[in-house]
Amino acid sequence: MIPQRWLIVCSAMSSAGLLWSAALIGGLLAGVRLVPTAAAVAVAAALTVPGVIAGVIGNRWYYRTTRPRSPWSLTSWVPPHVPHWAGMLAGVLFFAFWLAVVVAFAGLDGSPELRDGQYVLTDNGRTTVVTESDHTRQDHLQQQISLGVLGALAVGATFMTGAVLTHHAAPQPTETQSAGRPLA
Repeated sequence: MIPQRWLIVCSAMSSAGLLWSAALIGGLLAGVRLVPTAAAVAVAAALTVPGVIAGVIGNRWYYRTTRPRSPWSLTSWVPPHVPHWAGMLAGVLFFAFWLAVVVAFAGLDGSPELRDGQYVLTDNGRTTVVTESDHTRQDHLQQQISLGVLGALAVGATFMTGAVLTHHAAPQPTETQSAGRPLA
């Protein structure tokens, strides 16, 4: 079992990772880079990854599931004691981060580099000289992709650790709620 305190810490960290990623993506969409890419991604990863690990392990131990019972039913993806609004909110936030990643990928024109004092984009061996603003935009899109992926993971981590933390207060499920097996 994962200690309750560790789950609380991981849940708080993944929540902070979610907010960190969302704030930095918001800044990038407004045209302002609040933190350099390396620091932004390192902090987001440090806040998110422990929660993902704790959430996956905790949910696996508590619910003994390997896959949803029905792929298109929300109730098969959400533990029985978690309110549906919480599952829906997690889905909306996950979709928002996913959309940020897709939009950033759509805007990428190459890998931004600085060569001999010129701003260039390299794409499939082809190098194009660009303006500083185009170079900066491409750099922002790369940061947005990294933060979007980590933000989506943070949503899942927050949801999973929250489900495990609230499990003790849940009513006992019926056999049909757990695919024939009682929940631990």
